[in-house]
Amino acid sequence: MLDQPLNPAAPAALFGRADAIAAGWAVSTAPVPYLEAVAAMEARAAAIAEGTAGELVWLLEHPPLYTAGVSARDSDLIDPDRFPVFASGRGGQYTYHGPGQRVAYLMLDLTRRGRDVRAFVAALEAWVIDALAAFNVEGGVRDGRVGVWVERKGPGWSREDKIAAIGVKLRRWVSFHGISLNVEPDLSHFDGIVPCGQTGHGVTSLVDLGLPVTMDEADAALKAAFVRVFGPVEDADAPSGTVQGVPAGTP
Repeated sequence: MLDQPLNPAAPAALFGRADAIAAGWAVSTAPVPYLEAVAAMEARAAAIAEGTAGELVWLLEHPPLYTAGVSARDSDLIDPDRFPVFASGRGGQYTYHGPGQRVAYLMLDLTRRGRDVRAFVAALEAWVIDALAAFNVEGGVRDGRVGVWVERKGPGWSREDKIAAIGVKLRRWVSFHGISLNVEPDLSHFDGIVPCGQTGHGVTSLVDLGLPVTMDEADAALKAAFVRVFGPVEDADAPSGTVQGVPAGTP
């Protein structure tokens, strides 16, 4: 099974905790509004920093929307009226979230994991790549391009498409935001932005690659890979928080 427990004799996790305390693993089955998710993440991250809550990985889907990271350029928002647009404190530029895309928000205590931002981002990349391997998809990273990419080839042509985005923020050495993996979103929804500021490359999904992967199967692959990269998990409830802020319009 993809989500079987880590073998006690297996090597230590790549970006694990020295104390091996399990992170919570929560899955929301209904779409979560973006502002509600951000408020809940920030509340949980603050509690982790204060030592009153444990780490949490939160898997969810959002209604269709665009978010602008701290490096977003106005010119990369092609169709501002298509979906709600939210300013986001995460790193990166514009991205799309919507049904059929698995968003995984990580509220992890990096003080317990070495306080190494580069190693953390590398671990996120390794996590996604490991999860994709469960479906025989070879994902990879590229210099100068954030996220996880797959190479696609046909008679006389080849290109690289993005299958997962990464954008995180740290506060008091606790992370929030995280990754988004395209399982079966409507890829035409990405047309309203220049995804992550990248031109000349496409966007793909597991289903677009010809793999009839369900969200549950994607979750199982993510869970198994997380254990290998970050350490043990235990089932937990989704977080809650007070919604703050308003849609940003064009940042």
